This record gives sequence, C-alpha cells and structure tokens, in this order.
Amino acid sequence: MSNRSETGMSVRRKILGDAHVDAAEAAKTELDGPFQDLITEAAWGTVWASDAISPRERSMITLALLAATGNFDEIPMHIRATANTGASIVDVQETFQHVAIYAGVPRANHALKLAKATFAEMDATKAAPGGKDQKK
Repeated sequence: MSNRSETGMSVRRKILGDAHVDAAEAAKTELDGPFQDLITEAAWGTVWASDAISPRERSMITLALLAATGNFDEIPMHIRATANTGASIVDVQETFQHVAIYAGVPRANHALKLAKATFAEMDATKAAPGGKDQKK
C-alpha cells in the first residue's frame, strides 16, 4: 500500500466515518476495486489530505460542486460528513444559496431537499437509543 493510499484511507475514515468506509470496502469488487483505489489515493490521499484549506471549507466546496454539476447521489454522503468536517447547517445553507445564483435555482433546490432529508435522518439517529448523543 502506497503512502497516499494509507493517508487517503485515514482521511477517508476521518471524514466519512468507519461505518461508511467499511461498507464501501466490503462492497468492493473486481470491477470497481481499481476505481476505489484511485479515489482513495487521489481524492482522499491528495486533495482531502491537503492542509491548505480546512476540512470545513473543503466540505462546502465539495457540496457546491456536487450540486452545481448535478451529481446529487453523493450529496447525502457529504452532508453526513459535515458532522466530521465542522461545516454547519448555516454553512450548507449558504453554500447552496451560492449554487442557486451561480449554477441555478433548480440544482440548489434539489440539493437543499437532499440536505434537509439527510440532516433529519442524522437527527433521528442521534435521538435513537444507542445514538451518538445518547448517554450510556
């Protein structure tokens, strides 16, 4: 395993969480294995591993780019990641308002719909028995 791969896996786990990464790794096949390795090294081991900007800023940029380009499938994953990056609900709101002006209201509207549902799921999980915010 290369240094970028190791770094990438570490950063990926820090941002997305062990459960997400474990599930993705368990689902990896011969077909998508090389792709998974590529994104671990390039996206997580190079781009996300850089300390030139904060994880919060990177999270906001990522959400804006996903919404602006219509890549909505990954928005819920990156909304969940805000719990680890420090991007707040207000940050997400401001990000998608920016998208509305520069990339279009329909894309921002759909991104906000996804964010709203994902934040609600996250809140429900926290409130559930055994959730993160529950005392043991």
